This record gives sequence, C-alpha cells and structure tokens, in this order.
Amino acid sequence: MPHSKRPAASIQRDAASDAAESVATSRIACDIFCAVIDNFGDIGVCWRLARQLAHEHGWEVRIFVDDPHAFQKLCPALDPGRATQTVEDVVIEHWHEPEHAGETLQIADVVIEAFACELPGVYVAAMAQRERTPVWLNLEYLSAEDWVADFHLRPSPHPRYPLLKHFFFPGLGPGTGGVLKERDLDEARAAFERSVEARAAWWQNATGDPPPGPQTTVISLFAYENPAIDALLQQWCDSPTPIVLLVPQGRISGALARFFGVASFDAHARAERGSLRAHGLAFTEQRGYDALLWVSDLNFVRGEDSFVRAQWAARPFVWQIYPQGDDAHLPKLDAALEHYARTLDEAPRNALARFWHAWNGNAVPAADAPKRTPNAVDAPPQIPPPSPDWRDFAQYLPALKARAQAWASELAQAGDLGGNLAEFAKTQLK
Repeated sequence: MPHSKRPAASIQRDAASDAAESVATSRIACDIFCAVIDNFGDIGVCWRLARQLAHEHGWEVRIFVDDPHAFQKLCPALDPGRATQTVEDVVIEHWHEPEHAGETLQIADVVIEAFACELPGVYVAAMAQRERTPVWLNLEYLSAEDWVADFHLRPSPHPRYPLLKHFFFPGLGPGTGGVLKERDLDEARAAFERSVEARAAWWQNATGDPPPGPQTTVISLFAYENPAIDALLQQWCDSPTPIVLLVPQGRISGALARFFGVASFDAHARAERGSLRAHGLAFTEQRGYDALLWVSDLNFVRGEDSFVRAQWAARPFVWQIYPQGDDAHLPKLDAALEHYARTLDEAPRNALARFWHAWNGNAVPAADAPKRTPNAVDAPPQIPPPSPDWRDFAQYLPALKARAQAWASELAQAGDLGGNLAEFAKTQLK
C-alpha cells in the first residue's frame, strides 16, 4: 500500500485512485515524524526503527526530521542540504517547519508520531479524508515503570476528526512494546567476539594500539556533562590494575580535557595518568557504536538509544538517565534497576544502585547528619553530589557480567519493538 498522494493545496481524496493503488501493491507505507530534542537520542531511535521496518518487514518508510545536521552524525551518507533523499532504502524529508508536510502531501498507511512531536495540521486533516484511515501511533519514550504496560496500545480519539491514535510504549517487560533489536544483532556480536582479527582491527583503527592485556579493565564513556566525573577519573588513576577509557567525542569531552590539562579531548586524543590511559574516539555512526560496547568490560551510557544497545551488548553498564525537573527521572532510574538487578544478590544489587544513583547526582543525606531548621536568613545546607565509589562497585563486576548476559536473554522475551509495532499495525490494517 503506497503513500496516497494529493497536492498540498487540496486534500480532497480520490477514492477510486486510492483503491487502485491499494490493489497494485501490498507494501505498507509508513511515515515517521521526528523532532530532534536531545542531540541524537530521538533521531537515533527513529533511524533504527525506520531501517528495521524497511529491511526486515519490507515497508516503504519515510522520515520527517527537523534537524538533518544532527541526523548526519549518525548517518554520514545523509546530505543535510537536500530537502528529500533516500538513504538505505528510507526516504528522508527535511521537516522545515511544524506545518511542513513535504512538497506533495502523501499520507501513509502507518503514521508514527515520535515522542509526542505534533503532526502538521494539513497532514492530520488529510489522514481523516483517506478511505482507509491510517494506523496512527504515538511512539513514546522508553520507561521501565509498571504503569507502562497499562497504557501501552491505549487508544485516544482525535477531538475533531474520525481518527484514533494509539500510544505505543517501549518497555523492559511483558505487555509493553519492548525495545529495538535487529534480527542479526546477536549473531553479529558473537562473530565479533569470536574473531581475534576483528577485535585487533577495531583497536588499531580506533586507538592506534593493539588490544590491552587481560588484566586491564576497558571502559567506554558516553555521557552528558557530569560533576562526578573528576572524582571518578581520579579513582581510575589510582586503580591497582590498569584501566583503558574509551571516550567518543561529545558533551563529556571538555571534562576530560580539563582533567588531563589539554586543549581538547576529541578524536585521536590520548592521555595517561597513573593506572588510567584514556583515548578520545571519533563520533561513530550507529553500527560502529555497537563494536565499542562489545570491546568494553563496562559501558557508561546515556539517554535511551545507547541504554538499549548496552543491554543487548550483554556487558555491565552504568546508565545516566536524561535529567528532568524535580528529579522526575529518578523513579524511572529505580524502575530500570528493579528489572535489571532483580536476580542479583543483595551486595552487588546495592552496589549497583549506589553507583547508578551517584552517577546521576542523587545526593542522599547520611542517616546521622545533624538536622537544622533554617530561618529566613539561614539557607539550608547544600548537600554535595555523591562521588561514585569505584572500588565498591568494581569488586562486583564478575557478578554484574553474569547478570548482564542473563538479562539480555530475559529482555528478548518481550519481543523487539520493531517487530511488535509491525505486528500491531498489520492487525489494525486488516
């Protein structure tokens, strides 16, 4: 079922034409609308989903994206100056402004409104004019909270048009949309792990060095700015065993430069202090990021997309959740910990929770801290953010590694998001 087309100036439908197009082909057409909010997270999820729907499900996919320059970081083949182009069998449209819906209005069979971005009004009106109304999905942010399963696939009628929108919630447990995973991902990871040559080539290309020795702990660091980084870097410098730190260039790079006293810490940077050797890596497109996770013993990840990839990498990881006002993100952090750490013994489970919370700046006052009642001129004491305790955390890395491997298998039981979304859409199109 290809996109139904009509000039933007007119949304009057041609029923006979649409019916003929529907008979001509059985391919499902899908439009994904994405407004880039946080650098790469939103478009990262949408780009993975678009490729998966096109390559694994045979859909005709188009992405509307408002920031092609951010998109190009993840997809180097993209020309950010072009209004429309096709990359990896996905049509990419520059979403110039909120009401822009392409040079020629085309209405898809499945319309995905990613992360509550608002569809152009002319597009919604045209959806209502279609003989077979599209399947309209609001793809939400990932959350591990219990309420997600209750709201997943809940319908929401449009207030003006005879349209129904369903909320599609990614999640970590049964009854949710699951998370994105390509069909060949496990096979690709296993092949990389088996190949000495592939790993050696990765290290040579990324750092100019051979793989480190077996006593070395390899850590990847993909993070937002974080006031806890200096204390953690110092602990790594003082480690009794060697640590190699791999840092993709990004928002944390400035902190590395300041710590090592260099002008910048971008691609090809290298610095050493004590037991710590750090490498700056070039920003990589999505497929290259997986290999970074696979060569590391511990992965620091941020936001949503890298959080999901770290779980499929079956390695211990530390999640820096996207911060929200009034600490609204912390219950989401705890919900993820509840799933991920569920089967761990008490000591490693508590150490993991302490480290994740400290990395996310969650200061908890000591139980024996003196209590004070502030008055109008006496401000309450400020509790400094806690420093992650590396020694406390690192002693449990073997247990966390075993849990990471088991968790990847558990997570797969919820199905992958792309497959779950495609299956639901097809049931609605019947």
